[in-house]
Formats: sequence, structure tokens, C-alpha cells
Amino acid sequence: MPLGHELSGVIDSIGDEVEDLRPDMRVVVNPDDDAIGNGGPEGGFCDTVLVRNARSGRNIHVLPDSVPFELAALVEPLSVALHGVNRAKVKPDSQVVVYGAGMIGLGVIVNLRRRGVRDIVVVDRQDCRLALARRMGATATINPDHEDLRTALAKLHGESTKYGFATVNTRIFIDAAGAGSLLQRTVEMCAHGARIVIVAVYRQPVALDLLMVMAKEIELAGSIAYPDNEFQEVLDMLAAQEVDVGPLITHRFPFSQASDAFTQARNVNEAIKVMVNISA
Repeated sequence: MPLGHELSGVIDSIGDEVEDLRPDMRVVVNPDDDAIGNGGPEGGFCDTVLVRNARSGRNIHVLPDSVPFELAALVEPLSVALHGVNRAKVKPDSQVVVYGAGMIGLGVIVNLRRRGVRDIVVVDRQDCRLALARRMGATATINPDHEDLRTALAKLHGESTKYGFATVNTRIFIDAAGAGSLLQRTVEMCAHGARIVIVAVYRQPVALDLLMVMAKEIELAGSIAYPDNEFQEVLDMLAAQEVDVGPLITHRFPFSQASDAFTQARNVNEAIKVMVNISA
């Protein structure tokens, strides 16, 4: 499968019927319509990419001069994170737990802060990622290898009992980790009326206690990709320099070392977002 769905660059040429775009424009690609790098015939790890049915503001977004190419390549994952936050229906006073401090989880923190959320707890098993989560705006972090998750959440958010179920008071969980046992544990401990948003990719089915889902009136919501307006919102955020997302880029490689970039990306102790510069 051609890979690469987080990409920015310069328009090389356009079709006869393309409007509002011209060669040499700096742009970022929204890969969703054509499944670029995600099952379609094109991928971003190449010198040129064919974007079919190119339309400005839809699958091609013009880059302001203030947005460098490497930050523009973050628009796609940050948009995935924004959509998850919007699916969670957060409010400024929401108490939110984020599972996973990889690129998507860290992007969730960025967008929660932009939505005014002040209570953000991040759970991850890598201390280096938790440190970056705090830098990006997490108000508390938990490493479940070092402390019990339920006990830690009870200290932060309190506990309650309803219908005989002892719960923590946390009502919003955003899962960017993809750990099945953690998801089931969330169903067991979350508050009555909690909302669980799944942004993570689960490769295998997960067993859940649906009796608990029913009895607690838990809302389970999936979240994938993003509508056009959210993609543009993230681009506008970067153009306005609202948030410094530069720390999310941990490594940079020239195209000639793309294989090394993939190897580095597998190192969860060091890598968050690894950039490949096609022109380098």
C-alpha cells in the first residue's frame, strides 16, 4: 500500500479544469477523500503525488507564509485529534482523561486546551511522553506501571456510588492508546453517564461488559478523520501561532534515509512525529 497521508509541498502542475490553484503554490493536502496514503493509489512518500479532483479548501489547502512545511504536515494528525475532542462534547469545566501520549493523544491535549478545558489527565506507560504531555498542557499525568489508575483518578476527581456501582467521577475519556484491557477497565470504573471516545485503532475485537454500559448509561463514540472545516480550523490555528506544536516533531530525516525514519518512529521511548523531507 502506498504510504504517507500527512503531507505538504508545492504544486507542480494542475489539470485543465482545476480552479483556484496554480503551480508553485505552497499547500497542505487533505488526504481523506482520495484515501491518499491510506489505501488509495497514491502516497506521500514520493517526489510527486497525484491529487484527484483537486479543489481549494477541500482536498488542497493553501499554506499561509507563516506556516512552514513541517508544521503543515501536522495538520492531518492534529485534525484527527480535534475531531475526537469535538466528538467528546467537552466543556471548559469537563474533567477529561486522555489515554496515550503519542501524536494523536498529544494533539488531543492541544485541542482540549483550545476548547478551554482546564482539567486534563493523561495516561501513558512512557515517562518521556508524559513529560511532553505536561509541556503541551496536561494538568496531571499517570503512569499505570507506577501507580494504580483507578486510585489515582479517584484522588484527582473523587468517587461516587450509584445503583451499587462504586465509580470515579471522571465523565469523559478519550482513547488514543488502543489497549483493550484498559477500555474494559474504563467501563468498570467510569462515572454514570460517562462518554468514551475511541480515536485509537483496534486491530482485534475487544470484549466489553455491556451490562455495565447499559446500567451506567455509558456513551461509546467512535472518531475517525475529520470534516473539512476542522482541517481548516487546525491550519488557521497554526497560521495564527496560537499553540507551539514544534515540540511534537522529535526527529527529521532526508528522503534518502526514509527507512531509518520508519525505524526511529518505532522507538516509543524517543519518537513522537518523525518528519521526512522529500527535497533534502
